[in-house]
Amino acid sequence: MMGITRRLWRDRQAAAAIEFAFMLPLVMYLGGAGIEFANYGLSQMRVSQVAMTLADNASRVGLASTLATTQIRETDINDIFSGVRLQSSGIKLSTYGRVTLSSLEYVPQTYDVVPVQRIHWQRCLGKRSGTGYDSSYGTTTTTAGTTATLANAGTVSAGMGDSSPQVSAPLGYGVMFVEINYDYQALFGTLYVKPMLIHYVASYVVRDTRDYSMIYNPAPTVTASTCNLYTV
Repeated sequence: MMGITRRLWRDRQAAAAIEFAFMLPLVMYLGGAGIEFANYGLSQMRVSQVAMTLADNASRVGLASTLATTQIRETDINDIFSGVRLQSSGIKLSTYGRVTLSSLEYVPQTYDVVPVQRIHWQRCLGKRSGTGYDSSYGTTTTTAGTTATLANAGTVSAGMGDSSPQVSAPLGYGVMFVEINYDYQALFGTLYVKPMLIHYVASYVVRDTRDYSMIYNPAPTVTASTCNLYTV
């Protein structure tokens, strides 16, 4: 009996395979963690890039008129939202998130006695809804900005974004403010991370001399991406 025990103790055959078998679960767990956290970082970068690109595009888009001002139209907004869908298709942002585009303006309108800073209008994209997904910094009605009247003037606002500091529009100008809330889609469920929300904002001052009176929707009219719609 003692002889058999000594032979087994001295036997080194397949030692590496046995050690690998013991270490394999730990190696796989740590490897999966690395993949998960790398994917999370990549998702954050993609959401931030979408926010910046949308704010930049919204600050440039529009139709130049004979009055040397640029009209922004519903079709222009729908076009830049189409760009968002293409840019974020890899993370399915419109399926698992919510994008809110706000026009924060500090522009005297015909019905103003003094200049008023307001969220003049908002347009949205994405299926997610409710607290945590809809705009955290102020909302407007679905008709806000669709006519150049006080009834559709939007919502008075001191600014948008986090309190330190908030984004505000310069006098006579508008700011395109983008807020994105996205449910991170984990690769391994809840094994490494709990369900979490990726949140990013971005803003750009409007680049051209824009007509801030309203959003135009000339014939043939298009369906506006108003924030009561929750679509991909």
